[in-house]
Amino acid sequence: MEMLKEMLSYVFMQRALLASVGIGVLTSLAGFFVVHRHLAFAGDGIAHSIFGGVALALVLGVSPFIGGAIFSLAIALAIAATSRRGSLSEDSAIGIFFSATMALGTVLIARTPGYIDLFSFLFGNILAVTVQDLYALLVAGSVILLFFVLQFHNLMAVAFSPELAEVDGKPVALLDYGLMLAIAGVVVLAVRMVGIVLVSALLVIPPATARLWARHYKSFILITLAVNLTSSLGGLLLSFFFDLPSGGTIVLLGTALFLISLLIHRLPLHQPPGRHERAA
Repeated sequence: MEMLKEMLSYVFMQRALLASVGIGVLTSLAGFFVVHRHLAFAGDGIAHSIFGGVALALVLGVSPFIGGAIFSLAIALAIAATSRRGSLSEDSAIGIFFSATMALGTVLIARTPGYIDLFSFLFGNILAVTVQDLYALLVAGSVILLFFVLQFHNLMAVAFSPELAEVDGKPVALLDYGLMLAIAGVVVLAVRMVGIVLVSALLVIPPATARLWARHYKSFILITLAVNLTSSLGGLLLSFFFDLPSGGTIVLLGTALFLISLLIHRLPLHQPPGRHERAA
């Protein structure tokens, strides 16, 4: 308890905890649709595209955060537009943009003079969250959260069957673009927490864990949020007490929760009812 009080006495830890909660809520909602729409690779591609935007921003002398955000949003729209036209599969489009933006970032970084802290961009540093970062999280996060709340049922309809949703008169194209932009926005905000390399883990691991336990979408979202906050806050505490990198610790704790859940569901006592009878 004394160590906990000491930790909470630091302003940077208070900011990190607030950021963890905010990012946990956003990645839980975004992750719900990432898993149901099979967009895990899209989240990964958008995250890595930030590297190209950061490098371009450094060359132009503007804020890396703003450059990365604009670049990732543009890539998200490009992925959605390319895949919707049917000329290229979504996976192929993501792979092309993923490779191109990482290559662009590598070339531009190599031509940028001076020292650049790439480690914080690649693996995050939530302990360095500033007041401005929290304001950005509050404003941008509120817009993204409002989109998910207002369009939740429409997004669910598209996730279930895009064809039926279109027949029902829902704006499927706009919803697809909106979802990709929302995921990109969440990725940009979460990069500060766990970095470009690990951010997709926050979108995939908690909902994958929730899928093992949930019976309907409400419990799915609640369990996703619980796992997300447990791994985020727990990882932050562990990183403080044991002097570990915060981003990696958060992801490892989330992975441990997933593996424990998977192990429990493999036990005979947790098999679906009637399975043994059918096997007999």
